[in-house]
Amino acid sequence: MKAIIVGAGIGGLTAAISLRRAGVEAVVFEKAPELREIGAGISVWTNAMKALEKIGVADAVREAGRQEIGGTIRSWNGERISEIPADVLEKRFGLNVVLTRPELQEVLLAALPHDTVRLDAECVGFRQAGSSVTVLFAGGREERGELLVGADGLRSVVRERLFGGARPRYAGFTAWRGLVDLGDEREGEGFEAWGRGNIFGLVSLGRGRFYWYATKNAPEGQRDAPEGRKAELTRLFGGWHEPIPTVIEATEEADILRNDVYDREPLKRWGMGRVTLLGDAAHPMTPNLGQGACQAIEDAVMLAACVRGEANVEKALRGYEERRAGRVAGVVRRSRLLGKAAQLENPLLCALRNAAAGAMPLRLQLRQLDPILDYEE
Repeated sequence: MKAIIVGAGIGGLTAAISLRRAGVEAVVFEKAPELREIGAGISVWTNAMKALEKIGVADAVREAGRQEIGGTIRSWNGERISEIPADVLEKRFGLNVVLTRPELQEVLLAALPHDTVRLDAECVGFRQAGSSVTVLFAGGREERGELLVGADGLRSVVRERLFGGARPRYAGFTAWRGLVDLGDEREGEGFEAWGRGNIFGLVSLGRGRFYWYATKNAPEGQRDAPEGRKAELTRLFGGWHEPIPTVIEATEEADILRNDVYDREPLKRWGMGRVTLLGDAAHPMTPNLGQGACQAIEDAVMLAACVRGEANVEKALRGYEERRAGRVAGVVRRSRLLGKAAQLENPLLCALRNAAAGAMPLRLQLRQLDPILDYEE
């Protein structure tokens, strides 16, 4: 059996590894002329690490990343609101890992034969007939297989051909991201700071390296300020507690990424016939729970589990979708709600939010994470 995967992101690569381990020939087609992940950080939470264990790459991910991840919430001026220590998270759920997206990509590519990924191949459609599906690429190229996996992201071509071109839902805020070296003296420091309509987060990657992110409420498609991204961030966060101004100052202008944030209403079905979706193509979500890539990893491993040993491809794909749809719908909605709370602007509502978060006992904070992190099929 041959599986064609469109999209060589984290989900697509994980799907290729999972399917190959299930005895399926998997080939990945990527429209970009070179395989390059954006220079930002990614948290691989326990639920995704459990999935990676099943396909034999969890140890390599641990070696590439940093394993002490806690959760500290502060106000914009540095006052601690709440905290879940890293050792408490590990004891309750197991190890979480943070690393850069290129590092994770490198680990996944190393687990695949060198010819698995085909570059400069832009999917423009597909057709199904009998026991096969043929994928159409720009320039007239075609590729035939027994199943097609659309792992081609937020504006998936495969999804559009299945269900139409409905626009994703703008979440109401834009986000900046970057990587910076602050030196060993700040090793292990990390937090998320809440303001009014904006947040700033910092995550230690080890060896003095840090991943940071920032948001603000903004109209969709708003352009960068004339003075540039770094100057705009300094204006927005320059009066916040240290090391936030230092982090912004230490980041090169060219290394600051910016994207508007989107999600979609969860689909009740993800595919038709021999075609299905995976990751952001099926269920894009806001980044507030750090679960976008984690859910794509879960998808990929479950897809292979459903295909393994099942002669009826369509039955296998519908079984995969049925087992995943309810799970990811809950994560999409939880992430959306958390994003709305974090982006509140009203001073009174912000004060109530901070007070409620600060008053929540640690055991209840952990219980809220149970459905997300304490998950394994």
